[in-house]
Amino acid sequence: MKIIRIISRIIVGLVFMFSGTVKAVDPLGSAYKFSDYFLAFHLEFLQPFALLLAIVLIAAEFIAGFSVLSGYRQKTGIWGVMILMCIFTPLTLILAVTNPVSDCGCFGDAIKLTNWQTFGKNIILMIFVLILFAKRKQATDRSAPLREWMIISAVTILFIIFSLLNLRYLQLFDFLPYKNGVNIPEKMIIPEGKAADEYLTTFLYEKEGEIKEFTLENYPADDSSWKFIDQKSVLIKKGYQPPIHDFSLTTTDGENITDSVLADPGYTLLMISTKFKDADQTRLDEGFELGARCLSEGISFYIVTASASDEITSYNNGLKICIADETTLKTMVRANPGYLLLKEGTIKGKWSWATIPPEDKFTRDVSVKQIERMNNKSMVLIVYSVSLSVILIVLLISTPFAESKRGAENRYL
Repeated sequence: MKIIRIISRIIVGLVFMFSGTVKAVDPLGSAYKFSDYFLAFHLEFLQPFALLLAIVLIAAEFIAGFSVLSGYRQKTGIWGVMILMCIFTPLTLILAVTNPVSDCGCFGDAIKLTNWQTFGKNIILMIFVLILFAKRKQATDRSAPLREWMIISAVTILFIIFSLLNLRYLQLFDFLPYKNGVNIPEKMIIPEGKAADEYLTTFLYEKEGEIKEFTLENYPADDSSWKFIDQKSVLIKKGYQPPIHDFSLTTTDGENITDSVLADPGYTLLMISTKFKDADQTRLDEGFELGARCLSEGISFYIVTASASDEITSYNNGLKICIADETTLKTMVRANPGYLLLKEGTIKGKWSWATIPPEDKFTRDVSVKQIERMNNKSMVLIVYSVSLSVILIVLLISTPFAESKRGAENRYL
């Protein structure tokens, strides 16, 4: 039974730590998933707290797994994983039956599971959690309670900081389809014999207080009296879904420039702001200045947003603004604003507002090697991640020695 308990500790600890880590790498993605849940269950009033709740859950998952695996405050960790499993196992069953959100996001974008697969995973994991819970009284302290609480608290703080650094500097590991080196047109190809998804795309326009919905066939492209409000796509028939299936750029005049942007042999910089109103004005202004610099150097520059027409009008600064689906923009880059550098449809650079290189780096004759250097991950994020990994490994490796030492002391006493 002792071996079964040890195996259960390893499985539960690793699964919870892995789940927390892959979500900590992309905390904004977890916040978006929380927002999907809030909309599905009519809890819109919780939307402003999505990011905070996501970070709290990510930290709780990781620390519960770390506690179980390392042995520090092990009984508390076992209670933690049991509470989390009791909450999320029935929740994933509800999601599997009703399917309001297609992917629960339990492993972020690193591993995609259907709702039924997630529920099955939770049922299997619950077996090991129940074993630990039934034998929780056999868990022994590794050291003095105060020291253990100090270790758990320190790891919690360090892990939350790790999440925040990924939020600022973009993901340490990018699991999204729009990553460096990806050729967007290639990822949009549907293999021969595979049926594509069928969508109905509609546009909301306003005229003299009247809001009307149009399709691609009848939207008022030639009538400037109609003001664009929003765009949405509804899935009519499910088919094969390529990794990138929703990349589309439409100017405020209604012209679709997707193909021309992807075929441009030169460099094209996309400044992505999901909603202008949600972005810091200083960061937007810096992006606009960068856009003017790029255009002067012969680099194509487009602002891409899902903002409403009145917002777009207020930012009419001479730079070309394009409209795209909000979900697509959130998938392209986890920052507002964020930036993608394209060349012939291939992503050559990807930055957040905090990592975008200085204006003078974007020159007409910028070389491939210079682009590669500009695209290096933040040293702050790399050094911190390595340091945190070393700390965690030392704490985990020292666990058997601490247990043996404690057992020897008990025998001596």
